[in-house]
Amino acid sequence: MTDPHVLPADLPVPTDDGACAHLPGRRWPEYALPGTDGVTHDLLVLPGRTVVYAYPKTARPDQAMPEDWDVIPGARGCTPQSCAFRDHHAELRAAGARVFGLSVQDTAYQREAAARLHLPFPLLSDAAGAVRQELRLPTFQAGGETLLRRVTLIVRDGVIEHVFYPVFPPDRSAQDVLDWLAAHPA
Repeated sequence: MTDPHVLPADLPVPTDDGACAHLPGRRWPEYALPGTDGVTHDLLVLPGRTVVYAYPKTARPDQAMPEDWDVIPGARGCTPQSCAFRDHHAELRAAGARVFGLSVQDTAYQREAAARLHLPFPLLSDAAGAVRQELRLPTFQAGGETLLRRVTLIVRDGVIEHVFYPVFPPDRSAQDVLDWLAAHPA
């Protein structure tokens, strides 16, 4: 197995297919999602800025990733992306933003990753697909699962203010958000 913390140099770069063009200005759905912190989070009612980075699936040390994972544009990199948000968490908070990760994995699956990676923010589970369907978030198929494409959303007072899509390289995502927040103070 390859190290999920290291991005291969030859990863295919995802292209902007327009799948997120409809999101800026859209209200966050009225769905509360379970978090790895044991709390159910309703992002629609949160004041100020919230960063939501949607990712396909974190690697688990005891499980193989789907076949051909590294050749699917935008699939590989969930662990480096989560670690980058962890490493920049204090800076993001200082910039006035709270952080959540979002995937379709169930909370138990996510809880393992959150603990192993020492994430200081919750991962949210959209296993039922309610947020994915309501927002029409882009997906792809791998290993028999429908997974979210990597997209980062800045939500302000319940409305999607900015969208990063495609997100590449994933380990730079948190810094890209910080740069955007610095250029667009609340």
